[in-house]
Amino acid sequence: MKYRKLGQSDVEVSEISFGCWTMGGLNWVDGIANGWANVNEDEIAEGVKAALDAGVNHFDNADVYGNGRAERMLARVLKKLGVRSESVIIASKVGHFRGTAENAYDPFHIRRQCEQSLRNLQREYLDIYYLHHGDFGPNAEYLLGAAGALDDLEREGKIRLKGQSAYSVADFERAVPVVRPTVLQGRANALDDDLIAEGGPLQALMEREKLSFVAFSPLAQARLLDKYDPARPPQFEPGDTRKANPAFTGEELAKLKPKLEKLKARFGGTTEDLSAMALNFVLAHPHVACVIPGFRNARQAECNLVAANRSLSAEDVAFIRETLA
Repeated sequence: MKYRKLGQSDVEVSEISFGCWTMGGLNWVDGIANGWANVNEDEIAEGVKAALDAGVNHFDNADVYGNGRAERMLARVLKKLGVRSESVIIASKVGHFRGTAENAYDPFHIRRQCEQSLRNLQREYLDIYYLHHGDFGPNAEYLLGAAGALDDLEREGKIRLKGQSAYSVADFERAVPVVRPTVLQGRANALDDDLIAEGGPLQALMEREKLSFVAFSPLAQARLLDKYDPARPPQFEPGDTRKANPAFTGEELAKLKPKLEKLKARFGGTTEDLSAMALNFVLAHPHVACVIPGFRNARQAECNLVAANRSLSAEDVAFIRETLA
């Protein structure tokens, strides 16, 4: 396993890090599905053990993942495995779960959620604490207060590094000058690498501010693993965010299928081959510190970990981009 530094800090994360969204199971917030299929905690523990044994040192969580379930499960699993929580890097986020607050970025709510995340994770501090999205209300009215809340938590030693997660370049450009984070997080995979594309506006921002990028959904929610049959598209349960995603329809999967066949001819046809290809495609981009694929069990964890022992050439990266264009 290789490690990369986050910004100008002394924090180094494993190139293959693990996301914890799946641990939250089926979930809704304000009537909108935002979870994944339920998981078995013993199988999650086996996946975490495989990750730790391979050198993974960074787990990414959030208050909204199961509305606290994922944070509590990670804490239980680490304790069950005899791992001291402070020996690994744990991130969490605030912003998508507002509880009884008018807005999730109300400074009082941010502080309360940080305290709850610490309690859930059985920690004294969070290594990284992200604002989970870039919507700060009309005229960004909550931006200054949210940034101030992170500053206070950092001064108090409750968070080590500030982070900003978002879904568009415009959101990052609005937030970064005010929040002054060390690390950014966003969606990035071989089907959608606009945020991290070399020469793009976010790359210029990261270069100027000396920021690092953590990439979520690097496997495009497993669509890059060729696990779905267009003739029998997956049927997801209520509470699974994928249920309403048109990318999982038979029509869209059929468009992707021949492109995946072309990639398999070059990189290999196993799930491990495709996972290594997809994860290393993202890791090849400038300023990316790590990818955070999800997992449900040891098998999926091990598929993620294969990427640590492989790499891509510049020609490989160009071939992937051209094939999936």
